[in-house]
Amino acid sequence: MSFQRKRYSAVRKTKVAIEAMKGQKTLNELAAEYGVHPRQITQWEKQAMVEIRTSFSGGRVRRERTDEALMASVYQESGQLKMEMDWLKKSQLGGWKRRGR
Repeated sequence: MSFQRKRYSAVRKTKVAIEAMKGQKTLNELAAEYGVHPRQITQWEKQAMVEIRTSFSGGRVRRERTDEALMASVYQESGQLKMEMDWLKKSQLGGWKRRGR
């Protein structure tokens, strides 16, 4: 038997997150009212807070995240190429030694 995950619209997530941010009701009260697990409400609230911060920063934070991801991929590729080059040098030197040169 397969289990199908529930999907919630962005509007509903936003509404629940705003209610949680207001702090007028407990997480359990909100969970019972909206039929969502309290942990899910906490995650939506955190996600909303991050999105609010990035929307008011003029995209600077979003660009920083993109730049960090780009630099990480560049460093990863650089490291991989260095390892390949070292391996090729090592294998070629071994071949030179066997041929008697």
